Amino acid sequence: MRPSQVRAFLDREFTSVEAGRHTPVMLWGPPGVGKSQIVAQVAEAHGVPVVDIRLSQLEPSDLRGIPFRVDGRVEWAIPSMLPDAERHGPKGILFLDEITSAPPAVSAAAYQLILDRRLGDYTVPPGWAIFAAGNRHGDRGVTYPMPTPLANRFAHLDVEPNLDDWVAWAHGAGIDERLIAFLRFRPELLFDFDPAQNPIAFPSPRSWEFAHRALAKFGDDPQLLPGALAACVGQAAGVELAAFLENLEKMPDIDAIVRGEDVEVPEGIDLQYAVASALVRRGIEAGAGEEGRRVLGRILAYAARFPEREMGVMLVSDLHRAVGQALFEVPEFSEWAQVVADVMLYDV
Repeated sequence: MRPSQVRAFLDREFTSVEAGRHTPVMLWGPPGVGKSQIVAQVAEAHGVPVVDIRLSQLEPSDLRGIPFRVDGRVEWAIPSMLPDAERHGPKGILFLDEITSAPPAVSAAAYQLILDRRLGDYTVPPGWAIFAAGNRHGDRGVTYPMPTPLANRFAHLDVEPNLDDWVAWAHGAGIDERLIAFLRFRPELLFDFDPAQNPIAFPSPRSWEFAHRALAKFGDDPQLLPGALAACVGQAAGVELAAFLENLEKMPDIDAIVRGEDVEVPEGIDLQYAVASALVRRGIEAGAGEEGRRVLGRILAYAARFPEREMGVMLVSDLHRAVGQALFEVPEFSEWAQVVADVMLYDV
C-alpha cells in the first residue's frame, strides 16, 4: 500500500477510537520507507502526541512494571513511559516501533496491552490508538518471527515506497528541488535495496532526505560533495546524482519563465525534469492572491510547450498536489488541458 493510502487508513483508525471500533495496526516494510514518519504525520494532523516505545530496547519488566510490597502483597508500579491521560492528554497514539526486533519475551508481554488495552493494573486511555511497525525478516535487520498470537492482534499493512507520494511530501518539506528532479528522472532510485547484497548506504526515502542535507552542507565544495552524497545513498546513486547536478549548469532561467518571458524548453530530458521540478516549487512559493494566479498561469503556459506532453502532465499533476483546487481556477488551465487532452484521456 502506498504511503498516502497508509496515512488515510491510519487516520480513519485514529478517528474510530472514540466510537470503540479501533483495531491496532501493524506496519510492515523495509528500512527507510517512512513508516514512523507516517505515524507522526497522522498525530500532527490531529494535534495529538505520540508515545514512541522501542520494544527492541526493553526488558519484559519494563512494560509490566517493577513489583513492590504493600501490606503483605505485591503491587506493580506502572511504567511512566506508557500513555497517561493526565500527563500526555486524553487522546494520542501509542506507537510500538521496532516490534519485530523485540525478543519473544518482550513481545509476549505486549500481547495484553495490544489486544485488551490493559497490562496488569494499567489501562490504555480510551482516546488512544495503538499502531506498531517493524521490518520484515528478509530485510536483513535484527528481526524475530512475529508469534502467531501477537500477529493475530493486528490489522496488517505493507508500506511500499511511491514516487508521487514522496514528491508531494518533498515539496511541502522544502527538499532541494534538484533532488526531486533527479528522482523524477531516475524513479527506480527512490528505493533501491537488495538485502542479498547487505548494503550499508542505499537509496531510500529516508536517505534521500539525508542527501538533501548533504547538498545544503557540501554543495559549495565540489571536492567533498560526491563523497557526501555517496555516503547517504550509496556509491552508484551518489555518482549519478553528482553528474546530474553538474549538468544543471545548462538549465534555462527559471525566474524568466515565471516572469512570462519567452524561454526555450531544453532538449535534454534530464534538464526538462529539472525545469519541471523547479517550476512546481515556484508555483508553491507564489502563494495565493492575484500574483500567485499569474505565476501559475505562466507555469501552465510553459507546461504546454514541452515536446513530450507527458512531461507537462507530470508538472501539472505535481503542482496540483501542492496547491490544490486553486490551479483549476487559473484561466490558462483550460488552455493547457486542451493541449494534452489526448494524453489525459488515452495514455494516462
